[in-house]
Amino acid sequence: MDITTAATGSESGSASHRPRNAGTKLLPDWFEDIAVNRSATERRASTLTTRRTVKKAYQAAWLVKAITCIDLTTLAGDDTAGRVRRLCAKARKPIRDDILEALGLSDANITTGAVCVYPTIVGHAVKALEGSGIPVASVATGFPTGLTPLPQRLAEIRYAVGEGAGEIDIVITREHVLTQNWAALYDEIAQMREACGEAHLKTILGTGDLNTLRNVYRASMVAMQAGADFIKTSTGKENVNATLPVGLVMARALRDYGELSGYTVGFKPAGGMKTAKDAMSWLFLMKEELGLPWLQPDLFRLGASSMLADIERQLEHYVTGRYAASSRHALA
Repeated sequence: MDITTAATGSESGSASHRPRNAGTKLLPDWFEDIAVNRSATERRASTLTTRRTVKKAYQAAWLVKAITCIDLTTLAGDDTAGRVRRLCAKARKPIRDDILEALGLSDANITTGAVCVYPTIVGHAVKALEGSGIPVASVATGFPTGLTPLPQRLAEIRYAVGEGAGEIDIVITREHVLTQNWAALYDEIAQMREACGEAHLKTILGTGDLNTLRNVYRASMVAMQAGADFIKTSTGKENVNATLPVGLVMARALRDYGELSGYTVGFKPAGGMKTAKDAMSWLFLMKEELGLPWLQPDLFRLGASSMLADIERQLEHYVTGRYAASSRHALA
């Protein structure tokens, strides 16, 4: 098993330069009549983690791959410039040198997929990541509820982009989904996409608030029609965040949209993911439903931080045969 190949994605074209999703006009016939069988969806999702086992070198390779797809995140009320600098240092070097050497990855330049912070922190992150090639993502639009006036939300996007954010994680108005006001949802997201300019738009659906899997599918499709570059499950602040059944529905929406429009859109689960096992489950879902391209950070991100510590701990176990105390691995 070549861990370097698996970790860097050189076999699957991770550096592809696919066209950005240009969106479409609002086309309700693509999603309004879709039905989602919850029991079948839950059954299919449950088999993803039981039908496959990945051990030893293969597991190590998959876990390194997961690290390259993590949006290392801090969204705390007491965030400081110092905390963000430490977060960015961990993003630059997410695995300890001795573990990298044992894995044969010393020269592989393993980093996380991005660093995600609040808009007022973007400048500190951009400075700390200078020269690394790691993008800075910023939540915006009244995160996490999205219930501030639209002009303020658009101004927040422009502010974050002006500070240097290359990716913007926006929050939709869930009421538009719950009342099936698809035109309002489409127009809102389209304006946010325009405000992003060259920055990529990651649309947070807040799936825990949408009540049904059918609503999840519909909201996913409207977001993509409005020009979203990624669709994202959750803010991490809802009572229910990323779940595999929701991820499965969103993956099917991604596949359908690609077939209908010709555009490829990325996916980001976020919230409630803390362990290496969680990371593996989401990678399995992407591989089974969408294929190898969605195992690359340009199309797949994991919105998490504490997960990184457990992944590093599992990698240390692989190279030493011993489990270290969690305190040995710095938490992002």
